Amino acid sequence: MAFPSLLRPVRHALLLALLVLTLVVPARAAQALALADLPASPPTERVLDAADVLSRAGRNEIEQKLERFAADHVDARLITLTRLDYGVSLESLGRQLLQRWTPAPVEGNLAGDPLLLLLIEGQTRGAAIVASPPLERQLPPELLRSTARTTMAQPLKEGDRYRQATLDALARLDVVIDGGEDPGEPDVPEAPAVVSNIPSQEETSSSKAFTWVVVLLVVGSVVPMVTWWVFSR
Repeated sequence: MAFPSLLRPVRHALLLALLVLTLVVPARAAQALALADLPASPPTERVLDAADVLSRAGRNEIEQKLERFAADHVDARLITLTRLDYGVSLESLGRQLLQRWTPAPVEGNLAGDPLLLLLIEGQTRGAAIVASPPLERQLPPELLRSTARTTMAQPLKEGDRYRQATLDALARLDVVIDGGEDPGEPDVPEAPAVVSNIPSQEETSSSKAFTWVVVLLVVGSVVPMVTWWVFSR
């Protein structure tokens, strides 16, 4: 009879271990990403969807768009992240990736095409774009910030449209790289005016003035008639 009593602590320990695993595994899955969690060198594929926010068709379409930049000697890439470590911005992480993924110059010349990195954070729906220094004349930092904060931000804020945000940004930058004029920021749709049943201050004042006019007209008509009727008797 002592055998079941010996198994009871073991059973409790197993249940405790399962509970710990249940709590720890999701926490690790949602763990914030830092530079150390990203590849030490550029991956083979141009789309690094660490946040898993793109469908297979979306990844393939973006991959094809990114490959077209190679004709202009630009190594364009997309990185999606679930969330960042506290105090780390997308832009600063992108610049750290530029340093990590840029190969050392060979005899004073670049060993590969300059990098153009598009970054998206899933938790905040934030976006950032950074580029290697050789691209700054074609793609100045002001253009990259504008593209991230407007062209990419609008589809992201409207409904987690990660694919559309990336394609819109690439289309805008592609025009500039080809020597065209910057298409500019997208038009922001105006919010429809909210119709309210509550009268405004002007409407209230107008209504009160009309009421006083009606009251004065009634008094001016009724009082003489009542006075005439009283004295005529």
